[in-house]
Amino acid sequence: MHLNSSDIVIFLLSIGIVLFFARGLGELFKRFKQPIIIGEIIAGIVLGPTILGALFPEYYNYLFTDSEVASTAFDGITVLGLSMLLLVLGLEIDLRLALSQGKAASLVSLFGILFPFTIGFLFAYLFPDYFGIADEKMRFIFALFIGVALSITALPVVAKTLMDLNLFKTEIGLLIITSAMFNDLIGWLIFSIILGTIGQQSHDLGMGFIISMLFLFIFFTLFIGRKIINYFIPYLEKFTTYPGGILNFIFILGFLCAAFTEYIGVHAIFGAFIIGIAIGDSAHLKEQTREIIHQFVTNIFAPIFFVSIGLKVNFITNFDFLLVIIFVSLAFIGKVIGCGLGAHWGGKSTDDSLIIAFGMNSHGAIEIILGTIALQAGLIHERVFVGLVLMALVTTISSAPLMSIFVKRKEMSLLKKVPNV
Repeated sequence: MHLNSSDIVIFLLSIGIVLFFARGLGELFKRFKQPIIIGEIIAGIVLGPTILGALFPEYYNYLFTDSEVASTAFDGITVLGLSMLLLVLGLEIDLRLALSQGKAASLVSLFGILFPFTIGFLFAYLFPDYFGIADEKMRFIFALFIGVALSITALPVVAKTLMDLNLFKTEIGLLIITSAMFNDLIGWLIFSIILGTIGQQSHDLGMGFIISMLFLFIFFTLFIGRKIINYFIPYLEKFTTYPGGILNFIFILGFLCAAFTEYIGVHAIFGAFIIGIAIGDSAHLKEQTREIIHQFVTNIFAPIFFVSIGLKVNFITNFDFLLVIIFVSLAFIGKVIGCGLGAHWGGKSTDDSLIIAFGMNSHGAIEIILGTIALQAGLIHERVFVGLVLMALVTTISSAPLMSIFVKRKEMSLLKKVPNV
């Protein structure tokens, strides 16, 4: 099976159209002070079976389904984009910063996972049929997945929201970012075990072997590999062409580690994420290098993945209003109560605790990535996937406005305390 001339035309045409719609709708949503990712996901819904497939099925089929070879090539690009996106997310995690925040960040992160995870797990385990479990035998794993999906905070969305509200370099902004870093790391660790349990590997290595290899990989990468990478980066920047040499080095490591975790039975994205943390922790990695990678991935490859989300399912026929309301409600209840209590017990005021709680409630890209993988693995049905995507969109859109309410209330309280001169 190879790409003939017709397949190449369809493949290139589909990529061009996907990027055009992703950029156009992304810029439109940015004008309304919303994350570009929302426009990219909606672009996929427009181009997918929900709209284009319903109104002009012949064009939708021509672009995305008629050519099996072109569709396979497109899927390969989305896997590449997803792995590169997780590499970028890993680069954004600063382990030293995270470890320096102490009690408050630990409590916010701990309860920000514990509360939503417990609520999600219990609801999914007690009512699996309504939640759309794909296989009753996987009831426990399905409940674990729902718990994790409601627990993880979208670090890139949180960072962008803090920048928009001018909170990024404040004490409270630093606390939110650090808590989100821990949150993501713990969530991905749990999800990696789930992936191994549902048998993503192409061969039977055994669950014990998979978990052992996974933790060995994490330990070696973050404690030994990180130091080796930090040692070699200055030499690469000195003796190879900049920025080509260092970029090649980063992506080579990213793809090799992604291939390794995929081989042992854990999704490739986890390997890319862990090596991204190790590389990003290097004091020698230039900020310019980080920015080049970030711009390259987030503007070319990541949009293809986020558009592909809308190409997978029909968001109208699989829309379940009550299920969406339940997902959104559980997301708000779990995160706001958990993170709010964690911040309060960490010594923060009521307004600060609520700012932190709503800041941590941005689910965004990470939940969508988890949902996509679970859908592909047959763990969830399309109805659940649509519910998770819409929950992620609602929490992402609402995060900044809700945070700004309590930021303004805090500012008003401080003004009232200032004595009149």
